[in-house]
Amino acid sequence: MSQPVSQPAERRVVVTGMGLVSPLGLTLDDLWAGLVEGRSGVGPIESFPCSGLPLTHAAEARCFTGNIDDFGMLPAECKKAIRKGLKVMCRESQMAVAAAQRALHDGGFAPEAHEPERFGCVFGSDYMLTLPEDFTASVAACRDPDGRFSFAQWADRGLPLLNPLWLLKYLPNMPASHIAIYNDLRGPSNSITIREASGHLAIGEAVMTIQRGAADIMLAGSTGTRVHPMKTVHALQNEQVATGGIGLTSPDAWSRPFDKGRTGMVLGEGAAVLVLEELEHARGRGARIYGEVIGHAARSATRPDRPGTRRETVKLVMRQALAGAGLAAAAVGHIHAQGLSTVGGDRDEAAAIHDVFADAAASIPTVAAKSHFGNLGAGSGIVECIGSLLAMQHGELFPLLNYETADPECPVRPARRGDAPGQIFISSAVTPQGQAGSVVIRGWKSS
Repeated sequence: MSQPVSQPAERRVVVTGMGLVSPLGLTLDDLWAGLVEGRSGVGPIESFPCSGLPLTHAAEARCFTGNIDDFGMLPAECKKAIRKGLKVMCRESQMAVAAAQRALHDGGFAPEAHEPERFGCVFGSDYMLTLPEDFTASVAACRDPDGRFSFAQWADRGLPLLNPLWLLKYLPNMPASHIAIYNDLRGPSNSITIREASGHLAIGEAVMTIQRGAADIMLAGSTGTRVHPMKTVHALQNEQVATGGIGLTSPDAWSRPFDKGRTGMVLGEGAAVLVLEELEHARGRGARIYGEVIGHAARSATRPDRPGTRRETVKLVMRQALAGAGLAAAAVGHIHAQGLSTVGGDRDEAAAIHDVFADAAASIPTVAAKSHFGNLGAGSGIVECIGSLLAMQHGELFPLLNYETADPECPVRPARRGDAPGQIFISSAVTPQGQAGSVVIRGWKSS
């Protein structure tokens, strides 16, 4: 007779380190100060010429220059390796590595102090696009006498001028690869590319990896940018982007989630990483614990006549995350909304919040860090989770920036400075294609 398969003992997963790169700064203190003081990260675009575009402002991570000093406190050998590898990293990969190194330092890890086979990495990203200057010399070499590009000359004249390592800069699995190599992480590794939902899904994947016993520690991160010559054009063509308008003369006021006067999202960039660790392993090394991931979910919903149904997807993913946590909706202390600041996106998300929380939606505070720095693409979700974890550490919520006029189609309860964050929050994100991720995190009280 076959024996029943034994189930592993419950393995609880806690957050023991956090690191980020954001338009509000490079440190946890920078992020918290910017959020609680109501500062905006929006400013003139400096990374590429935008005179031919209808957009001149975005939320760039101006604090991150790519200099090795931006990567935080690094062991000597790791510092040397990262400096050498910068030339084969695009900006998104550089931000990812910097956030990871800062999270590891925050978590108190030394390279020689962990078991490599039990330490892994899951990283989310956007689709990565090359910069025009990567091809400028090659294209110029293939012009015919009339100045037109001649593809027939590409193999002989253009291709030899292309950097042979060019492709390595833009592969979406490179953030996880770089981070694992620099820190000798030999545990499970994965890469997720589901746009804005990538961060939440990376957390869920990392949690399940620890819970099934395949690792004791995982880095869960995500990185993204919408401030890029090609991505900015793509966003302007396909999404509702705030470019200013009547009553919104100051770019600081462009990102206004759930406000009746919202006109679209602000484009931004950033990265963030959580160190996730099995509880007893964390206790064994005396780690500081920020919170515990108690629920997570991934869902998608589409219809034949449209790419994604955001309201249905967000409703499903939040309900599943709460069910996984074993919680009623009313137990949530605050909601960290995606808050894109688009007319349709916010309307659908607010409706989904009401579907899940019903009457409680009128009393549970809703925050949206995107009101400070817009849409960081795949980098958004984990930066937002860090914002909520910091709020629970400080015992107060930051306000929903730029929220001035209630929209009857967005019946949310906007957070105000001084609101209690509670001990549990839920954070979610959905892509235009109807893919969503959600996590439920409980704050940690030292016994």
